[in-house]
Amino acid sequence: MAELIPWSEFESEYAENFPTEKGAPAKSFRMALGALIIKEKLGISDRETVEQIRENPYLQYFIGQSSYSNELPFDPSLLVHFRQRISANLINKVNERMIKKMRSTTPIGPEKKKDSDAQNESSNRGKLIIDATCAPADITYPTDLGLLNKARVHTEKIIDILYKQIKDKTNKKPRTYRNLARKDYLALAKQRRPTRNKRRQAIKKQLQYIKRNLGHIEQLIESGATLENLNKKQYKTLLVLTEVSRQQQLLLENNNNKQSIEDRIVSLSQPHIRPIVRGKAGKSVEFGAKLSASCFEGYVFLDRMSWDNYNESGDLKAQVEAYYSFTGYYPESVHADRIYRTRENRAWCKEKGIRISGPPLGRPPANVGKEKKKQAKEDEKTRQAIEGKFGQGKRRFSLNLVMTKLENTSRTAIAITFLVMNLSTWWRRVFCVFLWGLGKTIPVLGFQIICTYISLNWETGKLMSNSG
Repeated sequence: MAELIPWSEFESEYAENFPTEKGAPAKSFRMALGALIIKEKLGISDRETVEQIRENPYLQYFIGQSSYSNELPFDPSLLVHFRQRISANLINKVNERMIKKMRSTTPIGPEKKKDSDAQNESSNRGKLIIDATCAPADITYPTDLGLLNKARVHTEKIIDILYKQIKDKTNKKPRTYRNLARKDYLALAKQRRPTRNKRRQAIKKQLQYIKRNLGHIEQLIESGATLENLNKKQYKTLLVLTEVSRQQQLLLENNNNKQSIEDRIVSLSQPHIRPIVRGKAGKSVEFGAKLSASCFEGYVFLDRMSWDNYNESGDLKAQVEAYYSFTGYYPESVHADRIYRTRENRAWCKEKGIRISGPPLGRPPANVGKEKKKQAKEDEKTRQAIEGKFGQGKRRFSLNLVMTKLENTSRTAIAITFLVMNLSTWWRRVFCVFLWGLGKTIPVLGFQIICTYISLNWETGKLMSNSG
């Protein structure tokens, strides 16, 4: 795996994060990215990652150490800085360069050679699979009342900090009614099914408390208190809760039962997160980043990542062009679900000589031939590969719950997941080729090993056929 990743090619780009030579020597790009890959591959915390590297000589070799050492390679807190310095765009570049090397080193079997010879006759080759998903963030399920209660508590803490600065000038501390506000919140929060009118009245009360506290903050500033005593996080929270108050006030004053607002904040600690309406069973709304991904030859690419909801059908052209720039030719077919099959996308694919999966527009015919039914079934089977990739990222890796808190570190953590999935795909294929060769050398023992391997639910049969 260490030989596959182009460490040295991106060392200079990573070094741009250190414009001066002051301070302690910076860690290398191989150590930074290698530690993030180890963390994602093993599914462990930052502290456990550093401990695993200290104990394991193979992991120390992977991050670029020349000899074994029983000391910690770096402090666990440095992993946060690694995620901040290595952007998602840089990881995507590493992923593309790495996959090119994987494709050139993966053995090609006789079946794959026949397919490639047949595809050489046409200008379009390969199958591109595209889809979108959501990577949920680690936040509590947001409610308007709970969000306002947290905002009110933060305003009370800020009032306490500002009052300490002018405590000698005035003995009159602003009244916040925090105990009464807490009782008003719990009175509704403890009810199992409060009516809509009760919920609306509780939200109105919390908004009044917040509005009063914000007025007190302005008075304290006019009296001589400064915001310099607030740390960076508290100052950012003050700006966020002011916007939350404005949004909730607009929703309360709206009389046409409108429940949505543009750029709605659902978390005070992570204000960049937006609600993503997916319409899935059990989860109609998810809170996190929306991702557009493409997959071909078993490798997956992260094409787009956004915290705002968007229509993924507009990404089809860009994903096909990215396939062309990566391989040098357009795909023979594009496999996507119904939302991608718009008239514009169909016309564009027809112009490029690309077949898009799914039935044609218009009324379905009364009689469908066997060949079309077989083609539709094969297209659906092919499209399920990217659903399996999403399932792998969410069940085996950390795509189902992004634990990082900052916007840029969350992007990096998501991009690392896709890179590690491609490494795992390559490693499984190499292992399948090894078992296949072992089966030819020692038939009885090899057959027993292969049967045992298939029973481990690794989808070995499909991988062995792909790798020859």
